[in-house]
Amino acid sequence: MRGRLAIREEDTVGDKLATVRLAAVQAAPVFLDREGTTEKACRLIREAGAAGAKIIGFPEGFIPTHPLWYHFHPASSALARKMATQLFLNSVEIPGATTEQLCRAAREAGVYVVMGVCERVAGTTGTMYNSQIFISPSGQIIGSRRKIMPTLGERIVHTQGAGEGLRPVDTEFGPLSGLICGENSNALAIFAQGAMGARIHVASWPSHFSESQPMLPAIEISTRALAYQNCVFVINAVGIISDEMIEAMAATDADRRYLEQHRRTCGGASIIGPVGQYVAGPMGPGEDILYGDANLEQIVTRKTVHDFAGHYNRPDLFTLTLNVEPQALFREVYNGLNVVQVAPVSHRIDAGRQAPAIEKRTPAQLSDATGSE
Repeated sequence: MRGRLAIREEDTVGDKLATVRLAAVQAAPVFLDREGTTEKACRLIREAGAAGAKIIGFPEGFIPTHPLWYHFHPASSALARKMATQLFLNSVEIPGATTEQLCRAAREAGVYVVMGVCERVAGTTGTMYNSQIFISPSGQIIGSRRKIMPTLGERIVHTQGAGEGLRPVDTEFGPLSGLICGENSNALAIFAQGAMGARIHVASWPSHFSESQPMLPAIEISTRALAYQNCVFVINAVGIISDEMIEAMAATDADRRYLEQHRRTCGGASIIGPVGQYVAGPMGPGEDILYGDANLEQIVTRKTVHDFAGHYNRPDLFTLTLNVEPQALFREVYNGLNVVQVAPVSHRIDAGRQAPAIEKRTPAQLSDATGSE
C-alpha cells in the first residue's frame, strides 16, 4: 500500500534561510529636542538588541520630530514659523554628531537600525528632507534616503528626495528597504524596491494624520498589500503623541480633544509577513517595542506563486525606469575647460561617507544627461 511522502524539516537539504527577529518602535520623540530624542533612540536601540532583535525600525521624522503642527496652525502664523525654525536648528546632518551616537548604539547592540530623521545638509540654513538612515551592526552608515514627495504640510519645510534613495541596502539577511508614510502606497516605488530584491522593509509612520483621515486603516491596508505584492516582511514603526506635543500643537479646544482621544486609542506598530499576515501586532496605545520573528523561507514559498519582479510578470509588456541621477539645481560651466561642475540637491551615503557636494562631468556627459550642450 502506497503512503504519501512526508518531508520532515530535518530531512531537507540545500540552502537555509535565516529566521530574523525584527523590532518595530512605537514611541514619541522628545519634541523638537535633537539631543533628547537621540538619547531616547539610543536607549531603545540597546533595549531591542538585548531582546535579540537584528533589525529595528523607527517612526517617521523621529529625530527631532515630524512637523504635524501644520494640521492645526496656518503656515504663516508666528507659532508655526517658530516651530519650523526650531525644526531646522534641531535637524540632523548625515554624517554628524547625532549619527555618531546612533552608530555607537547600533554597534553596541549589534543591530541594523533604520532611523527616521529630519535632515539638513551641512553648511545650509533652510532646506530640509524627510529621511531614513540605515546603520549596520558594525556602526557604519550603509545608506540614507529621502522621501521622494512630501505630503501636505511637509512641503512647507521638506523638499523632494531623489530616485537613488530607493535602492535597498545589503545585509546578511538580504536587501533591506524603507519607505516613509504615504510612499508605502506608491505602487511604482514599491515595485522598484521589489525589483531590486527587497526582503525586509521598514515603513516609517507619524503619530497621526488628520481628524478627517484616520491613520490606522491606512497603515493596515497599504502595508499588508505591500508585503503581499513584494513578498517581503514589513516592519511598521509608528509615532505616538506626547503631552508636550499636545501642548505645542493644539490651537483650539477641539484640537486638544482630538489629540488626547487619538493618544488614548491609537497605536498601530506591527510586523507583517509575505502573505500579508500579521506576525506581531498591531499594538495598542502607548510606548513600547514590538518584536516578531521572520522566517525568510516564507518569502521563497510565497514567490513560487507570485514573483512580480520575476517569473510572474511580462517585461515585454511592462517596464519601469528609475532615474537615479543626482538632482542638479546649480551648474557652473567653465568655457574652454574640459570640466563642468554640477552641484546636486541630493547626495548618497556610502559606507558612512558623504558624497562630494560638487560632481564633475565633461561637456559630453552633460550633453548626454540634458539633451543639449
